[in-house]
Amino acid sequence: MKIHKDTPLSEILKIGKQCTRKNNCCKYGSGFLIGDDIKRIAKFLGITEEELKNNYLEEAELFNTRLFRPKIRRVKNRPYGPCVFFDGTGCTIHKVKPLQCRVGTCGKYGEEVSIWFMLNYLVNRDDPESIRQYALYLKNGGKTIEGGKLEDLVPNKERLRKILSMEIL
Repeated sequence: MKIHKDTPLSEILKIGKQCTRKNNCCKYGSGFLIGDDIKRIAKFLGITEEELKNNYLEEAELFNTRLFRPKIRRVKNRPYGPCVFFDGTGCTIHKVKPLQCRVGTCGKYGEEVSIWFMLNYLVNRDDPESIRQYALYLKNGGKTIEGGKLEDLVPNKERLRKILSMEIL
């Protein structure tokens, strides 16, 4: 299967069911929450959305996009560690886990799915700073998929030039 930026979410979710890494993602991080993830998780835990945010989530930023994700229990100040919802054997919120966790990034198509998620939920084509940060990611060897080139995200060449040259802030 060839994954591209416009691959439908329904197809990506099918791929995510093929994960075989035995909770590896959960042991070393957590996924960004989007859409109604916060509402579903709070309801599942029987707490308010505010309690969820205060006790179990942290804000993180990537490509100038700030989102919540489950806290990471960092060991010895390392930037990684187990997700707060990982109990050592599995995900305690598996039935309502975040979309990024549901799409799966550990299987055969893991790298492409990670890039798909990044392009569809983190890189904001309408935010010049997001585009600049994504351009830097690509310049430094970051990979992309079909539909993820800078020219695909900002097809107007003059606008893209102005964004990259900081003429558009």
